[in-house]
Amino acid sequence: MDSPAEIPYKSFVKIDRKSETSIYMQISNQLINAIQRGYIPFGIKLPGTRALSQILEVHRNTIVAVYDELFAQGWVESLPNKGTFVIGKNQEKPLKIKTFEENHLEKYPKSTGFSFKTSNILDNPFEHSTCEYIFNDGVPDIRLTQIDQHSKFYSSILKRKSQQKMLGHYNHDGSEFFKKNLSHYLNLSRGLPISKNNLLITRSTEMSIYIVSEILLSQGNTVLVGALSYFSVNMIFQKAGVDIVSIPIDEEGIIVESVREACQKQKIRMLYITPHHHYPTTVTLSAKRRLELLNLANEYGFIILEDDYDYEFHYDKSPILPLSSADTNGMVIYIGSFGKSLAPGFRTGFIVAPENLMIEMRKYLGIIDRQGDVLMERVLGEMIAEGEINRYLKKSLKVYQERRDHFSDLLNEHLGDFINFQKPSGGLAIWAEWNIPINLMQLSRHCTQNNLFIPKTLLYQNKNITAMRLGFGNLNFDEMEKSIEILSESVKLVT
Repeated sequence: MDSPAEIPYKSFVKIDRKSETSIYMQISNQLINAIQRGYIPFGIKLPGTRALSQILEVHRNTIVAVYDELFAQGWVESLPNKGTFVIGKNQEKPLKIKTFEENHLEKYPKSTGFSFKTSNILDNPFEHSTCEYIFNDGVPDIRLTQIDQHSKFYSSILKRKSQQKMLGHYNHDGSEFFKKNLSHYLNLSRGLPISKNNLLITRSTEMSIYIVSEILLSQGNTVLVGALSYFSVNMIFQKAGVDIVSIPIDEEGIIVESVREACQKQKIRMLYITPHHHYPTTVTLSAKRRLELLNLANEYGFIILEDDYDYEFHYDKSPILPLSSADTNGMVIYIGSFGKSLAPGFRTGFIVAPENLMIEMRKYLGIIDRQGDVLMERVLGEMIAEGEINRYLKKSLKVYQERRDHFSDLLNEHLGDFINFQKPSGGLAIWAEWNIPINLMQLSRHCTQNNLFIPKTLLYQNKNITAMRLGFGNLNFDEMEKSIEILSESVKLVT
């Protein structure tokens, strides 16, 4: 059966002679695409190699290689003295040639042909902007990281033959070397009397909380959080189908008496808390309340999920040790991040918990992150062992403390009549409450128009509070001054 003249073979094939993909494979893939979509019908006879080479303006040997590839993949068959035919049905029926639309082969379906469950709970809350100046919720400055030094560690490890073997194995359990050094580091710096068997290495705090939720929470459970809490964590809890109850916060952290009242009213499964610097208000949970919470957890049997997201950043005094360091009954699960002061690619998350829970957690991690990142973990382990982490933290903390002080001075100078805030003892953000009537969304829009981006996730406004969480860690002095100037001018326009 001859190939109909209506088939525009040259329109199917767009050759990119600069591509690393060979020309014969480009042609083969695009012809297969045309067959799959019905533009070259099943059973049709393809042009001879000489004819198709002239149509596509390529060497005949290229088309010979194309037909060999189509035959190898099972798309065509060669019949002696007849020619090359597309394998398939309808060879005896009249051929119907679909109308070809230019570039249609390059288009991917816009939607699925099946239905599926959707959820607005997990809608991405993060925004992005091209503004030159940006406030965030407190992240380090990538410009301060010693990329060259970190890269040398990575390169050195990658060149070692003993380490190259790791590339050929799945290892969701993580690097034993890193876990050993990290457990020792956490013991010395955070008073956690743990071994490597109490550690699970994850990609992020969010992954850690997701794994914890999958194992420990069931639909209908009740979870307590601060009256203002981390939105990403709340999204994970909502996805788990739990009931979230907010507990008020004051200048000493979460109010323990309110936790007790909640326990007396209903069965509480978990309390999520960020005691070192409460998110978003940055207040530190007092030592007295820490002990009271541990006693309540033992009395009522609820889990304390302690998120120590910025323990590395403290300035004025030594940080208060985690609740987990005083837990003797296995009621606290401790999660944190390591290397947050480093470049994003060098950071990792972790979970600290009793060994029986670790066994179950490793099962889940083996499903969602089977390969792990053993090489990077080896790098971090050596940075701990050689003291590089401590040296880098000491240098960067000095810079961040200077930035905190300067940012606080600028806020007092330009916005002191409009906001109230306390200079935080640690962390990379300041919690500022407004004492004047102001629409924060409108303020944010004005700032954006003047090249300062304030994401909506930093804005907290309801009938009881009007506040913002302003990160300073990513801004140098000049950027701070310009950002505060824009913010101050925008305030005048919306009040």
